[in-house]
Amino acid sequence: MNKLPTPDLDYLRRVLLEMLAIPSPTGFTDTIVMYVAERLSEIGIPYELTRRGTIRATLKGHKESPDRAVSAHLDTIGAIVREIKDNGRLSLAAVGHWSSRFAEGSRVSIFTDNGTLRGSVLPLLASGHAFNTEVDKMPISWDHIELRLDATTKSRSETEYLGVRVGDFVAFDPLPEFTESGYISARHLDDKAGVAALLTALKMIQEAGIVPPIDCHPLFTITEEVGSGAAGALPWDVSEFVGIDIAPVAPGQQSDEHRVSVALQDSSGPYDYHLSRHLLRIAERNSIPVRRDLFRYYYSDAHSAINAGHDIRIALLAFGCDATHGYERTHIVSLASLSQLLVGYMISPPVFDSDAAPADNSVDRFAHQLDLEETHQDNQTHLPHIDELIKEGGKS
Repeated sequence: MNKLPTPDLDYLRRVLLEMLAIPSPTGFTDTIVMYVAERLSEIGIPYELTRRGTIRATLKGHKESPDRAVSAHLDTIGAIVREIKDNGRLSLAAVGHWSSRFAEGSRVSIFTDNGTLRGSVLPLLASGHAFNTEVDKMPISWDHIELRLDATTKSRSETEYLGVRVGDFVAFDPLPEFTESGYISARHLDDKAGVAALLTALKMIQEAGIVPPIDCHPLFTITEEVGSGAAGALPWDVSEFVGIDIAPVAPGQQSDEHRVSVALQDSSGPYDYHLSRHLLRIAERNSIPVRRDLFRYYYSDAHSAINAGHDIRIALLAFGCDATHGYERTHIVSLASLSQLLVGYMISPPVFDSDAAPADNSVDRFAHQLDLEETHQDNQTHLPHIDELIKEGGKS
């Protein structure tokens, strides 16, 4: 088709807001799995659940192989109760990789075996009137913050009586705000905004009645924040895998809140040359605002699939976001662009038809980044020929 369908931004905003209302730190994701499964059923896309709750869906194409997968993660950063202190407050351990600096001052929910309690995360020296400038000397670490429960407790036994135990999950309030200017501010846009963009893209394809050229498997993983994400999520003969995640907008980065990023490398190494450039060409053909970027302190579901031993091409698409793993902000234009690029990719032909036959050992079918002559490099410094050094007649 010549023109990609238009994203339903009202749908995108609604499902994002509803997902933000569902706490889902890694290890506590059952409710959001059920929510996304319901949305897939509404769209008309069949799915299955793994034992732990990864969603594996199938968007049927004209051909079953080589098939592809796209993945977004449902889990978020959070915390877990590490210790009940003698003063009744709670020490925390991080769930996922993030700084305690972003935890200070947050309102949270604690999920006990008996119910839910509310509280605040505070530095150990939390009163300006009591500690004055000593507050500014506090180190930044999870050992220097504590959770104050909104309950009458001043001892370990009183807190335990409330039902609090070591290992209880702690979810941080998302504080969502959708402004008229199009900005979306909230915790946990990573990766609920990516999930919303993927659901919107799937809805676009279904409503337009488009049948992709090959099967595509949307995946919704539940352990990306701790590194295992898509490791056990690919039962099919997948040749291409595109992760969907967050692009940090910061000094030294190329990503932008009003664009979608194609990441060409992260802390695990480069992404696939051919698949990444296939995505860039789709963006160019459809006038989708895109940036190329490298992510230095970053790991994605795509690389977890590679590390699990899958022989697949991987790439990463990401929405631009300021203050990642903190008080995050993106723009609706970036999410809309991500949805469009996902549609463009899912309805595109495979990067290489020959990937359907990995057992074929012929180099004739293998990919070429550049012609052999162009990539050949001399491995030594060449000396000048003797004729260039000696004049005619043997006279120097």
